[in-house]
Amino acid sequence: MGGLIEFARPDGGKTKGYQALAGDGRPGVVVIQEWWGLNDQICGVADRFARAGYNAIAPDLYEGRVTTEPDEANHMMEGLDFPGATHEDLRGAVQHLKQTSGKVAVMGFCMGGALTIAAAVHVPETDAAVCFYGIPPASFADPATIKVPFQGHFANIDDWCTPAAVDELEGALKAGGVDYELFRYDAQHAFFNERAEGIYDTACANQAWERMSTFLNGHL
Repeated sequence: MGGLIEFARPDGGKTKGYQALAGDGRPGVVVIQEWWGLNDQICGVADRFARAGYNAIAPDLYEGRVTTEPDEANHMMEGLDFPGATHEDLRGAVQHLKQTSGKVAVMGFCMGGALTIAAAVHVPETDAAVCFYGIPPASFADPATIKVPFQGHFANIDDWCTPAAVDELEGALKAGGVDYELFRYDAQHAFFNERAEGIYDTACANQAWERMSTFLNGHL
């Protein structure tokens, strides 16, 4: 449905990404990859947004690298320049969509969920944010400082974004007076990824999509 494009970064550089369009004037969504890279599953999420009426772009934060091996994914994630990805790649993607869309949201999964919060804090053009099971260090992006509507989806069976970490996140959101919704699911980390064998939870994923759709329709 979509295809690869190149868009401008604020620093004058270029970033590639997968873009799927619904039409000029439609609201936009930046889809942020998991630690696996910009794979077919993430491109499929962008396509799904386009079918739902959104212009979507998924930036290629790993510059073409994709893996299915957890150790390699962890290595690539640890090597990512998170400030650069946030201030340049993600902001560039938001600015790119703003050229044809009205309002633009950011959303992402796992590593991309953490970067969603970072974008909500650091990218001023962002109009809303939806995070799936990802939390950045508060020293980099303090969720209490989010100024846009925020929605979070987290798994109760998660050894990375643990329930305790989600409690801490919610405490920060409350303390900052953030306009937020936060949902917890009796599922595992990555429950939304239909290609995660033994982890994907159809009922929880569908419920999360419906909640996200309602949220985005209300704020974009």
